[in-house]
Amino acid sequence: MKKILVLFSFVLVLSSCRATKTKEIQVVKLAETTKSWNGDKLPNYPEGNPKVTVLKITIPPKTTLHKHYHTVINSGILLKGALTVVDIDGKILELKAGDVIVELVNKVHYGVNKGNKPAEIVVFYAGVEGLPITVVEKE
Repeated sequence: MKKILVLFSFVLVLSSCRATKTKEIQVVKLAETTKSWNGDKLPNYPEGNPKVTVLKITIPPKTTLHKHYHTVINSGILLKGALTVVDIDGKILELKAGDVIVELVNKVHYGVNKGNKPAEIVVFYAGVEGLPITVVEKE
């Protein structure tokens, strides 16, 4: 009986050790939507040969980006810093590190880094060959 208890205890210890070494894959949905951050409905994808572009953009402290618009659907995640995004209608989105943005398409907007540290964002663009991802507004 003692041997069975020792064996049983040994099996329990081994199984608990194995359980602590097993790492589970975790999936966290950061965004899923049919609308951009200001509530505008996302447009249909453009016709053409698909082209995906991924950019890491660093915005220095106390910097205002040029007014611009995107011709394709895009989404990003702010890795560092803080960023304020303003659309042409005056709607404002405040982002902090870790926040996700589903950008505006064909609507003028701009970003502002009001902070004292660089803002770093990675943006994924789902476009087509020959179509620019960003168009800067003439001032």
